[in-house]
Amino acid sequence: MAPTPTDKSATVFVAGHRGLVGSAVVRKLRSLGYDNLILRTHAELDLTSQSSVDDFFAAHKPQYVILAAAKVGGIHANNTYPADFITINLQIQTNVISSAFKHSSKKLVFLGSSCIYPKFAPQPIPESALLTAPLEPTNEWYAIAKISGIKMCQAFRIQHSFDAISAMPTNLYGPNDNFHPENSHVLPALLRRFHEAKINKLDEVVVWGSGKPLREFLHVDDLADAIVFLMENYSDFEHVNVGSGKEVTIKELAELVKETVDYQGEIIWDSSKPDGTPRKLMDSSKLAGLGWEPKISLKDGLRDTYKWYLENVIAKQ
Repeated sequence: MAPTPTDKSATVFVAGHRGLVGSAVVRKLRSLGYDNLILRTHAELDLTSQSSVDDFFAAHKPQYVILAAAKVGGIHANNTYPADFITINLQIQTNVISSAFKHSSKKLVFLGSSCIYPKFAPQPIPESALLTAPLEPTNEWYAIAKISGIKMCQAFRIQHSFDAISAMPTNLYGPNDNFHPENSHVLPALLRRFHEAKINKLDEVVVWGSGKPLREFLHVDDLADAIVFLMENYSDFEHVNVGSGKEVTIKELAELVKETVDYQGEIIWDSSKPDGTPRKLMDSSKLAGLGWEPKISLKDGLRDTYKWYLENVIAKQ
């Protein structure tokens, strides 16, 4: 096992520190007293440029690396720009992982996504389901890149004894989420729609599907807590699922969002629209066995996220 970075003066490079995950990791590290964070915007450091990344690592030699930078998007973006999704993510991962090893970083934590698992994986999805069946075709370009990142960490561990680990989070939400009307995920999309319905005094909000599918959500601050926990406590070959372990139906989620926003109208379910996968839950028992569990309830997390939305999206319009 790698030395635990109890020395809070250790240099930590958080790649992708402005995104949903990276920004939460920075908040968590700072709250724990890590005061030597190395942060670079995309304008300051292009992670797709091998020479730029290598020069950066040669100059700064970060002791710990958290790789939360990625090109992400929904189904439409994946279908429209598949070459970008596979190429940019492979470039970022290859450059950062290889440079971290080359310049003697002590440890690297690679962040993946639950979309790495087969379309018809067993539920809840264990880590062992990886590469056992075909992927969901709509985002296989992104998934293949992320799987390659896991395998690259494992390969560097085998060949070079480099302490590179991988964490696979479930559906995330929280501050700095994407609330775009067209390409946001279900939770921020519902928050935005119920808020707009409230402001515009609409009598009803129409939600696609039956409301029956089950989904799992994890507040990004819980993920950040898990990432630092793994950085400090886990050094092994297999990737680790990070989920809340709690499921809600889309109907329950919509009711909870309605309550959070204090929308007084009705919810109408358009069952002529597709439901998507009936259930998607990750098996996070491996992480629980290591001694970590989430702390933020969906109700509290939604309240926190709505407050952030009002202060940082609505207030700045």
